[in-house]
Amino acid sequence: MTNARPTTSHRRRHVARKPLAAGLGAVGVLAGAWYATATPTTTTTAAAPRLAAVTNTTVNLAAKFPYLSAGYNNTREWTRTTTAVAPNGTLRVAWPASDGVHVTPLTAAGKRSGADTVVKGAKEVGGLVAHNDGFALLTRVFDTNKWKETAAALIRYKNGAQAFRTKLTGTASHDTAPLLDGQLTWNGTKYGTYFVVHGAGGFADGHFGDKLSYVSPKGAKLTGGWSWGCSHNEGIALHAETTGAFTSLCFDDWRSGLFVSTGIGAPDNAPAVQREQCWAGYCGGTFAGRTGDLVKSSTGRYATAFASRGDASAAKNPADASGRGWTVKPKTSTHQVAVAFLKNRNTPAGKPVYLTSAAGTENVNVHIAPYGKDRLLVSWESLKNAKCSSGTCTGTFTGTHLRLIDWNGALKTPDKVVQARISGDIATLKDGSLTWAYAPVTPSYASALTGASPTTTTLKVARLKP
Repeated sequence: MTNARPTTSHRRRHVARKPLAAGLGAVGVLAGAWYATATPTTTTTAAAPRLAAVTNTTVNLAAKFPYLSAGYNNTREWTRTTTAVAPNGTLRVAWPASDGVHVTPLTAAGKRSGADTVVKGAKEVGGLVAHNDGFALLTRVFDTNKWKETAAALIRYKNGAQAFRTKLTGTASHDTAPLLDGQLTWNGTKYGTYFVVHGAGGFADGHFGDKLSYVSPKGAKLTGGWSWGCSHNEGIALHAETTGAFTSLCFDDWRSGLFVSTGIGAPDNAPAVQREQCWAGYCGGTFAGRTGDLVKSSTGRYATAFASRGDASAAKNPADASGRGWTVKPKTSTHQVAVAFLKNRNTPAGKPVYLTSAAGTENVNVHIAPYGKDRLLVSWESLKNAKCSSGTCTGTFTGTHLRLIDWNGALKTPDKVVQARISGDIATLKDGSLTWAYAPVTPSYASALTGASPTTTTLKVARLKP
């Protein structure tokens, strides 16, 4: 567990997102904007492996799904959906509505197989694990505390009934969870829950950090993890491991960058994956709802993708008496698509590889997933003629890009521009196919989101076979 970080006068208060309409509350916090710049093309060379076509199945919803949320500067963001596959191959999709979080059961082919389970009082999709007999959901629920904010909770449903509801923040631990930007993973014997927390008393009163908690299959809190890590955390990634600490990454605005927090929270010696200007709205983005995810190879290496402005310079901030703060000057005004690798769960492997470079194009919704035995699928949305202010950008949407790379970041196929959107977690099926759920609407990033979110009563379930 990381040592308790004292409060300091230079720390700013973490700004939460504006609430969605329909009583959803804040869905998350944007830590950067995300869009792209590679040349759209569907051609491949004779020697290059060809990307298969993305197929779609339509699923009718039992409630209205507000598919947009307002990030920093009211930047338009997709409301996170999470798709998870159970050991028997069936699927679950979690999405928020005004009456709680809905979990929709699907067949392995992506068709509805029953009525939604509605988790009443749940405010956010922070992560989902599918089981043969139900699911586990990381979410937020009502709580009584000094800030009048929600608590993080892990909720397990088994055979249609709630098996447990374990609160992960509370008065005893001096924390709340007004937003999660979280990740939930499962290794077969325990859950890992990683999420943003707000100090409510104690050393971190009023500040924002992150928390990693392990939970047993019956809902009991386990040892390990930490109560206070990256501060402020602007993006979370978590990968379950068979033994030992789960592998984790975080965007930290104080130390300014993307860091490996595995097993240690994020003390001052956390290994840096990439230095970034990370004030809220400027850097990174929440895994896996709006960027990245963390993928493991068969040889034990890891890959993550994120939107990056790079660092023209990076140095400790002389105005920070604690010696922990950093000042980073970005290379670019727009975010480019970067892929970083780790040698193992603790050690970055060289500098990130950049897949885009057009100065006037912004890249949003960056995702990465395994594709076949030895390749990676990287996806992003692109915005041309980007106009940026305070770390967020508007512009004209020009497509959702898919690109295959290898585990060194080398190009395996040119970009393929598709109609399918990726707006949350991607699940990997037994045959290696990738599947995810998304709102069937055309993106628009020409202006900020003001007022109520638009809604949809259908989802598309996409599938991509390697």
